[in-house]
Amino acid sequence: MRIANKFLRAGQVAKALTRGAPTVTLDLALRRRSRQKLVLDTGEEVGMAIPRGAVLRHGDLLVAEDGRFILVQAAPENVLRVTAATPTALARAAYHLGNRHVLLEIGEGYLQLEYDPVLVDMLAQLGGVRSERIQAPFEPDVGAYGGGHKHGHDETFEEDYALAQAAFQAHEPQAHDHGHRHEHAHRHDHHGHSHAHHDHDHTHDHGHGCCGHDHMHRHSS
Repeated sequence: MRIANKFLRAGQVAKALTRGAPTVTLDLALRRRSRQKLVLDTGEEVGMAIPRGAVLRHGDLLVAEDGRFILVQAAPENVLRVTAATPTALARAAYHLGNRHVLLEIGEGYLQLEYDPVLVDMLAQLGGVRSERIQAPFEPDVGAYGGGHKHGHDETFEEDYALAQAAFQAHEPQAHDHGHRHEHAHRHDHHGHSHAHHDHDHTHDHGHGCCGHDHMHRHSS
């Protein structure tokens, strides 16, 4: 069995070089998997082992170990296409859908997402917004990290969750809940144009479980 272990984005290779290449048609769930067995339109079975986290898109090319190309095509899926009377109404729909962390494809004048009757009802309550259930290729914006929204059963969920936790801890020092009170008593002799004395009283309360620690610091200059 041949193995495809690389991929190229659509447009990176001249069409003349890919003419006649076999194709593989995959829905979004399969295009998000990095390791699987593919069945080409020729009937040939090919193994795929591309870098984890990559999401294949319509028109991408898989590159087999023998150097030959395989053209990726996005399969039609059961999706909800959302349109609106005005750009503002469409933006409002995108905002509310984004708050629900759904995978969302943003097109020219429309939004597309996996069909969900609950979201159909939610969209119906927004003024000037229409939704229609159709069969179409689904290519959502997968986000800055490449993998888009993940669930516990996805291949790289544990790795991505650990990275997200580390990023949160690095950027959210308030998560440790240290209450800091800074009291600064400054006395300035403005008439004599001199700063005679500066007293800085710093009271730090650190609530550590059941035992609070108070630290008093006095600085004189």
